[in-house]
Amino acid sequence: MADSLDAVRKCLRDFSKEARELYLSETVPYVDQPPSPLEFCREWIGPNKPCIIRNAFSHWPALHKWSPPYFRQVVGSKMISVAVTPNGYADAVLGDRFIMPEERRMTFSSLLDIMEQKEEGQGVFYLQKQCSNLMEELPELTSDLETHIPWMSEALGKLPDAVNFWLGEASAVTSMHKDHYENLYCVISGEKQFILIPPSDRPFIPYELFQPATYHQREDGTFEIVDEVGAEKVPWIPVDPLRPDVERYPQYQLAQPLHCTVRAGEMLYLPSLWFHHVRQSHGCIAVNFWYDMEFDIKYSYFQLLESLSGTVGGL
Repeated sequence: MADSLDAVRKCLRDFSKEARELYLSETVPYVDQPPSPLEFCREWIGPNKPCIIRNAFSHWPALHKWSPPYFRQVVGSKMISVAVTPNGYADAVLGDRFIMPEERRMTFSSLLDIMEQKEEGQGVFYLQKQCSNLMEELPELTSDLETHIPWMSEALGKLPDAVNFWLGEASAVTSMHKDHYENLYCVISGEKQFILIPPSDRPFIPYELFQPATYHQREDGTFEIVDEVGAEKVPWIPVDPLRPDVERYPQYQLAQPLHCTVRAGEMLYLPSLWFHHVRQSHGCIAVNFWYDMEFDIKYSYFQLLESLSGTVGGL
């Protein structure tokens, strides 16, 4: 039995190595112009490879219009949902808990006031509600951009499931996770720093089950953690790629993350099932488009890889 498990572990390590040798780059490549739908399917979606696309939305008025004064004028009085945490980590592991942010309703102008007049201990604020919040909460801004990416919609034969608006502090961090979406991430101002790990490195990514909980800010400004009573435990990645605990998770050392910075006017194609961790400059403004992935043989292969990774344990 031990010999069989060792053989599977070796196959999983070789699988990742061969994937890198066959089709993955050591860096995230740039594309200087938006591709045709056929080209994008053939070169990027099919192979499940990320890229950064320049000049893909240079015609959007948002690039020169979106700013705090403009937002105050157009949507300043609109009520929005904002994630609030003590440390910038929302939907992230802390000890034996998976902690979600406090979801606070406030006006857009109130969020801008907080970001511009920050006081120590007030918490970290991030407009990041991923429920197509651009369309649902801020429809007044949709005339400043496209509500789908035409060549992507044609390539996939569908419209996006969600169009999300992002604005937050530099301390706000998106913990490592993956999504079942083909993601086009457009930075309007500032920059985003991504750490990307391909699905073929799944054997090196640890998962554990955590008690779900939510932050709640008390009247004195401190935060408490409130457990979700009776809720099922949440599977999540306990590794912080900025400070990985390789003594506890030695297999993570075999992963080979790609690091990239997406700047204003650039679009990141983040393929489905890629693990990613995200940071940003203060006040960075971004919009992303989530297109549902095809649940085809690629998904089946990944499910097999995930099952084998969970079966053999450490590598």
